[in-house]
Amino acid sequence: MIIAIESASSDHSLALASQDGVSFAADSWTGEGRQASELLPRLLVLLARAGRDLREATALAIGVGPGSFTGLRVSMSLAKGISLGLRVPVVGIPSLEAWLEAEPGAAAATARAGAQDVYLFTRGAREPRIVAASSLRGLVGASVLAAPSELAVAFDLSGTLAPREAAGAVARLAAARLRQDPRGDDLARLEPWYLRAPRGVAASETVSGWP
Repeated sequence: MIIAIESASSDHSLALASQDGVSFAADSWTGEGRQASELLPRLLVLLARAGRDLREATALAIGVGPGSFTGLRVSMSLAKGISLGLRVPVVGIPSLEAWLEAEPGAAAATARAGAQDVYLFTRGAREPRIVAASSLRGLVGASVLAAPSELAVAFDLSGTLAPREAAGAVARLAAARLRQDPRGDDLARLEPWYLRAPRGVAASETVSGWP
């Protein structure tokens, strides 16, 4: 059983999936500032509802961002703790990639990168960009965006799909990775990706460090 966690935005999700990445139980919710108090209890409830035990986990799959600082730290700590305790592999998946996997109708995924900036990851692109939120619609036109509900409200974005099913996509992408390398990622080196444009780099340039 793969336990998948996606908490890179205000829209959080969990999924339980088989070894081939097919989800059989999921939960999602929207909330700000309560990740620490909700994530583990909701996971335990989800396991109980599915009639499964935490010790049945064979791998952890985690969305690694970019996105919410607190959400990523809390979910990463939880995933690493379970992985270490059960001695099972953990796989980190780029959150924006998972959002697009979860929403096939979206042309791009976007997450908050600051007070007035967003990460923009266009389907088919190699890397995300940091762009001003005010220029977002000018760049993508009327295309459907995978965007957190908080971001859609803050920047008055219409035609968006909140990534509430993203954990299931994280599980599918992680399962594919595990078929290639059953060891998963290095537990000690796996960290959230807090991508920022270096000082002096234009906001519309690509972001270095994308896997």
